[in-house]
Amino acid sequence: MHTVRLTTDQAIVRWLLAQRTLIDDQEAPVFAGAFGIFGHGNVTALAEALEPVQEQFPTWRGQNEQYMTLAAVAFAKARLRKQIMVSTTSVGPGCSNLLTAAAVASVNRLPLLMLCGDYFAHRAVDPVLQQIETFTDPTVSICDAFKPVVRYWDRITKPEQIIRSLPQALATMLDPGSCGPAFFALPQDVQAEAFDFPASFFESRMHYIRRPAPDPRDIDAAIALLKQAKRPLIIAGGGVRYSGANAALADLAERRGIPIAETAAGKSTVVGSHPNAVGTIGIIGASSANKVAAEADVIVAIGTRLQDFTTGSWALFRDPDARFILVNTNRWDATKRTDCAVIGDALTCIEALDAGLDEYLAPESWMTGAQGHVADWSRYLGGWMERTDLDPPSYGQVIQGCNALAKPEDYVVCAAGGILGELTMAWDSLAPNSFDSEWGFSTMGYEVAGAWGASMALAESARAKGGEVLAFMGDGSYLMGNSDVYSTVLSGHKVIFIVCDNGGFAVINRLQVSTGGAEFNNLYASSRRVRDARVDFLQHITSMGAEGEVVASIGDLPAAFERARACDRSYGLIIPVQAYSWLEGSSWWEVGVPEVSERADVRVAREATDAEKKHQRLA
Repeated sequence: MHTVRLTTDQAIVRWLLAQRTLIDDQEAPVFAGAFGIFGHGNVTALAEALEPVQEQFPTWRGQNEQYMTLAAVAFAKARLRKQIMVSTTSVGPGCSNLLTAAAVASVNRLPLLMLCGDYFAHRAVDPVLQQIETFTDPTVSICDAFKPVVRYWDRITKPEQIIRSLPQALATMLDPGSCGPAFFALPQDVQAEAFDFPASFFESRMHYIRRPAPDPRDIDAAIALLKQAKRPLIIAGGGVRYSGANAALADLAERRGIPIAETAAGKSTVVGSHPNAVGTIGIIGASSANKVAAEADVIVAIGTRLQDFTTGSWALFRDPDARFILVNTNRWDATKRTDCAVIGDALTCIEALDAGLDEYLAPESWMTGAQGHVADWSRYLGGWMERTDLDPPSYGQVIQGCNALAKPEDYVVCAAGGILGELTMAWDSLAPNSFDSEWGFSTMGYEVAGAWGASMALAESARAKGGEVLAFMGDGSYLMGNSDVYSTVLSGHKVIFIVCDNGGFAVINRLQVSTGGAEFNNLYASSRRVRDARVDFLQHITSMGAEGEVVASIGDLPAAFERARACDRSYGLIIPVQAYSWLEGSSWWEVGVPEVSERADVRVAREATDAEKKHQRLA
């Protein structure tokens, strides 16, 4: 057997380079590169392995481990899970900083490979710098904290272990049913150890994402149930996009007269102008989608986890006899309701359902009514743009103003806070797969790093056609994670940052007040402080090498947007906005309102919560 003597890290890098896939019939690497911050747990061995291949396998330096890894997550999302980025850190806080990003990848079912330094396997020099000592188990390190938030976890204690483990990790990340992050703990001494690896381990291998077919019995049950529907509704989740089932779903819905609502992850499954599109569903959804959901008798949920924001805490569907068909590659997600589970690839399942529905059509009046709700919602949004009493403007006005200036090639990134909810309600998707809302883990700070990763992923496609990555965020999210503005400038991956300043965590202030609480510790004005000091966001963003300007009004937006497009680097549009003016999508959300309180407003809010809970579906 022919062998090659390499260190563990050299072998890992060589194996990564050998993994190939097809994207649009063109051969491409499965692993597109790495994000890395080097420290004493990865600089001596892994950096030594990465440096010689930097032209074919680029390593990008982030400014914080959490956020560079969020960029890796957003890259995979923009690539529709067809390519994976690697994130590497040292031991200690460099490693632990990745926990949030790993959770984001896990919740959103996105592939991510993490290679993190670990303490010495030989333990002779314990405790090393940054080591956390567990008094009852000396094998435990900070790396073990990742076990609950990844799909695959391994600690490599012998070089030859990677021969079995790396392929299993990749298989997990490419499996649409188990897709999520993989984590490798790499002890410092083992990284540098050499082994005679079989040369065959490094041969080029072609990979693809499988399309598991559903069980015919599940399809038959789903067809029988759907044929009975008088008021069917399709809920499109992110799984539809990852499957490439956008066109098939849109065609089925249009021919059979079925409305399509989208989840936050599924937004831009179809363009906003599609005749069957009724908007985003749920708590951050449009009233048009929510009214259709309230009336629906059969709900076909495809590629979605059905989290509480989608279901209105399971009180959104008001027909007591409504039935659910859950289509998902993941058994866990497909069996969350007891009616009908279809486990399989979204495109394959949609095609099977369509083939078996024969001449089925929903009553014409059902689609007509849904379109009426959409028209009402459009008038509601238009009314906000006609308002002249808001100075500064509201989120809804800023979003619609930007939407009017957007191109189909643009790509939107948002996460957490009030602006994401307003975007999912008000943004009219101009092209399929053009919207990334990180609402699975609701991660403040994702917006900047995620936009960096998306810009990197789209550099050869949408960006080449004149599109831009548009990152929307509030001032709170910007302050949480802004350092990768600098990364976008350094790496040349341009982003237009739209920073809306409403003076703090305004949407949580809204929740606090709407449930009867007093304003407390959310807005700048209600936070404990010893002096007044507001952030100059323009000065801050330009200090990191970006260009930018303050946009004082909606009327100033078109010219500012044009300057942002023309700029050769990242650009910040800093926009003061209202803290108390919000779009309303008419869906309830369950939160913990106190049963006992001295505040009368809290007691009233508790009564309203108890009344809504009566509509929750337990099965």
